Amino acid sequence: MPQDDIPPSPIADLCRDKGLKLTDQRRVIAHVLSESDDHPDVEELYRRALAIDPRISIATVYRTVRLFEEKGILLRRDFGGNRARYEKTDHGNHYHLIDAKTGSVIEFEDEVLEVMLRQIAQRMGFDLVTTRLELFGRKLK
Repeated sequence: MPQDDIPPSPIADLCRDKGLKLTDQRRVIAHVLSESDDHPDVEELYRRALAIDPRISIATVYRTVRLFEEKGILLRRDFGGNRARYEKTDHGNHYHLIDAKTGSVIEFEDEVLEVMLRQIAQRMGFDLVTTRLELFGRKLK
Protein backbone atom coordinates (compact mmCIF):
# COMPACT_ATOMS: atom_id res chain seq x y z
CA MET A 1 0.00 0.00 0.00
CA PRO A 2 1.59 3.31 -1.02
CA GLN A 3 2.06 5.87 1.77
CA ASP A 4 -0.57 8.18 0.27
CA ASP A 5 -3.16 5.38 0.36
CA ILE A 6 -2.93 4.87 4.11
CA PRO A 7 -6.29 5.97 5.51
CA PRO A 8 -6.54 8.12 8.65
CA SER A 9 -6.47 6.01 11.80
CA PRO A 10 -7.59 6.55 15.40
CA ILE A 11 -4.03 6.12 16.67
CA ALA A 12 -2.69 8.65 14.15
CA ASP A 13 -5.39 11.06 15.39
CA LEU A 14 -4.25 10.46 18.98
CA CYS A 15 -0.66 11.18 17.95
CA ARG A 16 -1.72 14.50 16.44
CA ASP A 17 -3.80 15.33 19.53
CA LYS A 18 -0.73 14.74 21.70
CA GLY A 19 1.44 16.93 19.47
CA LEU A 20 3.55 14.15 17.99
CA LYS A 21 5.10 14.63 14.58
CA LEU A 22 3.56 12.01 12.31
CA THR A 23 6.35 10.76 10.04
CA ASP A 24 5.52 8.34 7.23
CA GLN A 25 6.82 5.44 9.33
CA ARG A 26 4.80 6.47 12.38
CA ARG A 27 1.70 6.80 10.23
CA VAL A 28 2.20 3.23 8.95
CA ILE A 29 2.75 1.88 12.48
CA ALA A 30 -0.28 3.82 13.78
CA HIS A 31 -2.36 2.36 10.95
CA VAL A 32 -1.19 -1.19 11.70
CA LEU A 33 -1.95 -0.77 15.41
CA SER A 34 -5.37 0.74 14.71
CA GLU A 35 -6.25 -2.21 12.47
CA SER A 36 -5.03 -4.81 15.00
CA ASP A 37 -7.71 -6.69 16.87
CA ASP A 38 -5.13 -8.75 18.71
CA HIS A 39 -2.23 -7.84 21.00
CA PRO A 40 0.81 -7.82 18.72
CA ASP A 41 4.38 -7.74 19.93
CA VAL A 42 6.99 -5.51 18.27
CA GLU A 43 8.13 -8.21 15.87
CA GLU A 44 4.58 -8.84 14.66
CA LEU A 45 4.04 -5.08 14.28
CA TYR A 46 7.24 -4.95 12.26
CA ARG A 47 6.09 -7.76 9.94
CA ARG A 48 2.75 -6.04 9.35
CA ALA A 49 4.31 -2.60 8.83
CA LEU A 50 6.95 -4.03 6.49
CA ALA A 51 4.18 -5.36 4.25
CA ILE A 52 3.02 -1.75 3.80
CA ASP A 53 6.38 0.01 3.70
CA PRO A 54 9.52 -2.07 3.04
CA ARG A 55 11.71 0.84 4.23
CA ILE A 56 10.63 0.47 7.88
CA SER A 57 13.27 -0.97 10.20
CA ILE A 58 12.72 -2.98 13.36
CA ALA A 59 14.56 -0.23 15.28
CA THR A 60 11.99 2.31 14.06
CA VAL A 61 9.16 0.09 15.26
CA TYR A 62 10.79 -0.31 18.69
CA ARG A 63 11.34 3.45 19.03
CA THR A 64 7.82 4.26 17.86
CA VAL A 65 6.19 1.75 20.20
CA ARG A 66 8.23 3.11 23.12
CA LEU A 67 7.21 6.68 22.20
CA PHE A 68 3.53 5.73 21.85
CA GLU A 69 3.71 4.01 25.24
CA GLU A 70 5.34 7.05 26.88
CA LYS A 71 2.66 9.34 25.42
CA GLY A 72 -0.17 7.11 26.71
CA ILE A 73 -1.28 5.95 23.26
CA LEU A 74 -0.39 2.29 23.82
CA LEU A 75 -0.48 0.01 26.83
CA ARG A 76 2.22 -2.57 27.34
CA ARG A 77 0.93 -5.98 28.39
CA ASP A 78 2.79 -9.02 29.65
CA PHE A 79 0.84 -12.18 28.98
CA GLY A 80 3.81 -14.48 29.53
CA GLY A 81 6.07 -15.88 26.86
CA ASN A 82 8.85 -13.35 27.57
CA ARG A 83 7.54 -10.75 25.14
CA ALA A 84 5.71 -7.50 25.64
CA ARG A 85 2.49 -7.10 23.69
CA TYR A 86 0.57 -3.92 23.04
CA GLU A 87 -2.96 -2.61 22.83
CA LYS A 88 -4.60 0.76 22.35
CA THR A 89 -5.28 2.76 25.51
CA ASP A 90 -8.76 3.78 24.34
CA HIS A 91 -9.93 0.18 24.35
CA GLY A 92 -12.40 0.58 27.24
CA ASN A 93 -12.83 -1.66 30.27
CA HIS A 94 -12.22 -5.25 29.32
CA TYR A 95 -10.44 -8.31 30.63
CA HIS A 96 -8.07 -10.90 29.18
CA LEU A 97 -8.23 -14.69 29.23
CA ILE A 98 -4.88 -16.12 28.15
CA ASP A 99 -4.52 -19.69 26.92
CA ALA A 100 -1.60 -20.95 29.04
CA LYS A 101 -0.62 -23.44 26.33
CA THR A 102 -0.75 -21.30 23.17
CA GLY A 103 -0.51 -17.77 24.56
CA SER A 104 -3.57 -16.68 22.58
CA VAL A 105 -5.50 -13.86 24.22
CA ILE A 106 -9.27 -13.58 24.39
CA GLU A 107 -10.71 -10.22 25.35
CA PHE A 108 -14.03 -10.12 27.12
CA GLU A 109 -16.34 -7.78 28.97
CA ASP A 110 -18.54 -8.82 31.86
CA GLU A 111 -20.93 -6.39 33.54
CA VAL A 112 -21.51 -8.74 36.50
CA LEU A 113 -17.76 -8.93 37.11
CA GLU A 114 -17.50 -5.14 36.78
CA VAL A 115 -20.17 -4.64 39.46
CA MET A 116 -18.52 -7.20 41.73
CA LEU A 117 -15.11 -5.52 41.42
CA ARG A 118 -16.63 -2.12 42.27
CA GLN A 119 -18.35 -3.64 45.31
CA ILE A 120 -15.10 -5.19 46.50
CA ALA A 121 -13.29 -1.86 46.17
CA GLN A 122 -16.09 -0.03 48.03
CA ARG A 123 -16.10 -2.63 50.81
CA MET A 124 -12.40 -1.92 51.26
CA GLY A 125 -12.97 1.84 51.28
CA PHE A 126 -12.00 2.63 47.68
CA ASP A 127 -13.63 4.10 44.62
CA LEU A 128 -12.61 1.91 41.68
CA VAL A 129 -10.73 3.97 39.10
CA THR A 130 -9.68 1.29 36.64
CA THR A 131 -9.28 -2.46 36.48
CA ARG A 132 -6.80 -4.87 35.01
CA LEU A 133 -7.60 -8.55 35.08
CA GLU A 134 -5.67 -11.27 33.31
CA LEU A 135 -6.84 -14.84 33.67
CA PHE A 136 -4.59 -17.72 32.58
CA GLY A 137 -6.18 -21.06 31.81
CA ARG A 138 -6.13 -24.27 29.82
CA LYS A 139 -8.91 -25.24 27.42
CA LEU A 140 -11.31 -27.82 28.76
CA LYS A 141 -11.27 -31.09 26.89
